[in-house]
Amino acid sequence: MAERRRAGPAGLEVRDLNVYYGASHALQGVNLKLDSGVLSVVGRNGMGKTTLCKAIMGLVPIASGSISLHGEQLVGRGPAEISNLGVGYVPQGRRLWRSLTVDEHLRMVSAGRKGAWTIDRIYSTFPRLGERKNNGGGQLSGGEQQMLAISRALLINPRLLIMDEPTEGLAPVIVEQVEDMLLRLGEEGDIDVLVIEQNIHVATTVADEVGIMVNGRINRTVPSTRLANDRELQQRLLGVGRHAEGDGHEGPSRQAADRQEAAQPSTAPGRIYMSNPVVPNRWTKPAPVRQIEQSARILSAGMPASASVQEELRPLSSAPGEAVVLVAGTLDTKGAELRFIRDIIRDAGVAVRLVDLSTTGRHSGAEIPAHQVAAFHPRGASGVFGGDRGESVAAMTVAFERWIRRQTGIAGVIGAGGSGGTAMVAPAMRSLPVGVPKLIVSTIAASDVSRYVGPSDIMMMHSVADVQGLNTITRAVLANGANAMVGMVRARREAAARKTPAGQLPAVALTMFGVTTQCVQQATAALKDDYDCLVFHATGIGGQSMENLVDSGLVQGVIDVTTTEVCDLLMGGKFPATEDRFGAIIRRRMPYVGSCGALDMVNFGPPETVPEKYRGRLFYHHNPQVTLMRTTPDENTAMGRWIGERLNRMEAPVRFYLPEGGVSALDRAGQPFHDPAADAALFAALEATVRQTTSRQLIRLPHNINDPEFAAELVRSFRSLHGGGRPQRRQAAR
Repeated sequence: MAERRRAGPAGLEVRDLNVYYGASHALQGVNLKLDSGVLSVVGRNGMGKTTLCKAIMGLVPIASGSISLHGEQLVGRGPAEISNLGVGYVPQGRRLWRSLTVDEHLRMVSAGRKGAWTIDRIYSTFPRLGERKNNGGGQLSGGEQQMLAISRALLINPRLLIMDEPTEGLAPVIVEQVEDMLLRLGEEGDIDVLVIEQNIHVATTVADEVGIMVNGRINRTVPSTRLANDRELQQRLLGVGRHAEGDGHEGPSRQAADRQEAAQPSTAPGRIYMSNPVVPNRWTKPAPVRQIEQSARILSAGMPASASVQEELRPLSSAPGEAVVLVAGTLDTKGAELRFIRDIIRDAGVAVRLVDLSTTGRHSGAEIPAHQVAAFHPRGASGVFGGDRGESVAAMTVAFERWIRRQTGIAGVIGAGGSGGTAMVAPAMRSLPVGVPKLIVSTIAASDVSRYVGPSDIMMMHSVADVQGLNTITRAVLANGANAMVGMVRARREAAARKTPAGQLPAVALTMFGVTTQCVQQATAALKDDYDCLVFHATGIGGQSMENLVDSGLVQGVIDVTTTEVCDLLMGGKFPATEDRFGAIIRRRMPYVGSCGALDMVNFGPPETVPEKYRGRLFYHHNPQVTLMRTTPDENTAMGRWIGERLNRMEAPVRFYLPEGGVSALDRAGQPFHDPAADAALFAALEATVRQTTSRQLIRLPHNINDPEFAAELVRSFRSLHGGGRPQRRQAAR
């Protein structure tokens, strides 16, 4: 198949797509791109393939993310509208009308439509349907029903054809016909095709590339020739055994190698499968591969065959109420270094435990062994101890984060390693509350560590020399890290032992930028006697840090004056929010007071770093390192919709203020960014998007955001949502 690339937007692009069924996270940040031609997606049962099709067609609600057809957004549209835009859908199970004839099916769809696909062409492509044109849908064989379902989709002359399991249950001769038709569609190039398929032969035959779906995500996209020939990859990601494809003749050399391998004791992790979960009888259907894989037990080297690796919560300390320090890392490669840290902390009189994150499956002697952590992976230990090292490390990272979220009694966490070891422990550390000591001795601590630290309070210590063996340098640095952890843990214990001072204030978080400083200063001045005001600089990571504290329950209220990070997210600035901006407020169901602070500007670096597409726009040189770009009415409309959609998801009371006198100091009358038309577009988009109720309100004020009257109204609204007056201060413990 010749690969084709079409100029312009991709035929189909799915970005960061999330779909839930109740509390079940079915699609978890799916990213998929079909430029043109045919793309196959394969995966085990229950991985989310059909949900992906339904999401594209608008048949299931989408929590977040985007789906575009040739650059046109599909999210928010109904199935009929999506179909009219040129998306044909062949659903799993065909879904025909039993009482309508073949001809009636086709004429109902083709009525009023024009294009290359006509009823005559359908009968020419599928002669069997012509012979059965007067038979009802319920009188057709499975293969004939599938032909009709495909024909029905083709008759709308789609730009994109989505086919969900098109060869399921079909005879081999019909499968070949479907293959031939898909190959012809790919060669003609008029219709892009997304094929969801479990038959690997079909998936790799009709497409140049194949996306592999695992646990609600596109795990990877690989060339079809590689997937067709790599049986290890098929087994690891799709559960396909050697018997599933080919004739089974592997030659004498392979058989001899297998016998030699079988004769040697295995040192790698093994799987114990139960192919029949219940006693079978003549009517029993084969157990799904997914069920067999999930119920498989992992047998690590040196473990007795009867050992079962299951998710189990065990207390970190045998002493009631005692909190412990965790020393976490890969003991198979960093054992001496991690034990050195452990011994220093233990000699200082602090309870400490080793957590092994190795993926080799070998016994390490750690108090918390690797298999105990691995059991917390969504697919159990079988999701961690696989053949591919990179995938195993990524899986152990997920398992460690899930394990640490379930623990209590953690006094602190310390790790040591290179980039891989740092990446393994950092996500788990970020999941802990702010204030719990977190320290990583790392070879990369002297570089940009923002992606490891994120919005948390992780302390990074440069190892100077590589963390590879104990020597003069590594002993000194690792000892400093261990003693720093001891000092932080002791200081927290001493602070907790002291009585809480009378009059300790509840915390409120506020967001600020240079151009909204006056507003925030006036608000904090009005609240300081009653609240502990925490101000966050809205530079991307500032907003994340604020929401991290909200998620942790460490702040009791929010005055989100400055939502400017959304500008940089949508327009590509240097201080962007994440897609989860406002997410903590939604999850915590916290009353929300917010505004449009600094939504008039996108932040770039020095002038020469501004993208070429923005040349000729209105700029303001804030300083030699920061260039501000004024947003346009169209950009403000997009931001208003984006923010409005998230305000709609807030269940607690919402007061979002629209400053008609300008959203920043630069947007005041007579200032460089003053643009009433752009502000009007922002406010109109918000009012058109937000579903206003007595609880969720947009409020216009005839002031600039930095005017005293505006700040006073924010404070008044905040107090009204948090009890109507001044809060009761916490009393000292008796």
